[in-house]
Amino acid sequence: MARFLIASLVPAIAACATASGPDSPQDRFFAQLRPLCGGAYQGRVVTGDAADRDFASSRLVMHVRQCGEREIRIPFHVGENRSRTWVITRTATGLRLKHDHRHEDGSEDALTQYGGETADAGTATLQRFPADDYSREMFVRANIPASTANVWEVEIDPARGIFAYALTRPNRHFRVEFDLSRPVPAPPQPWGAD
Repeated sequence: MARFLIASLVPAIAACATASGPDSPQDRFFAQLRPLCGGAYQGRVVTGDAADRDFASSRLVMHVRQCGEREIRIPFHVGENRSRTWVITRTATGLRLKHDHRHEDGSEDALTQYGGETADAGTATLQRFPADDYSREMFVRANIPASTANVWEVEIDPARGIFAYALTRPNRHFRVEFDLSRPVPAPPQPWGAD
């Protein structure tokens, strides 16, 4: 009986190790971010609509500014606006993406810390983050209910040498791609940085 129990547990334990172990897609994705630490890269809007006109006409720079064992902070500069930072965190079950939005004086914006956690394993090159409960409640309070369906995507495509950030929801798709083959000088620190 004990031998049967052990034999039946081994595949289950192996499956758990594969899903969340050091070789999981989320861990491989996070590991691909680490070599970018310290680098800054210029981007361009590759999809979007009229609401993205300001983005498309501005200089877009991402800076992989802070890299810890569990968290990577990536400020996203839109022209002179340094209010946005993407925060990617390793969790017990996958990855979390949050948007840290600040005013020029460093104080938090009314819409900040929204994002979500991975709902599936994703791949070593692409992770999706559906809006979490906190974000959906914030969007409803802010009277932007369409945003409750937000799904953010972060992609690292070494073969094409790009890092991409995208927002999708019904009737909305925004995507910006950054050229990893051509680093640019690091921008000033984001608003509210230590």
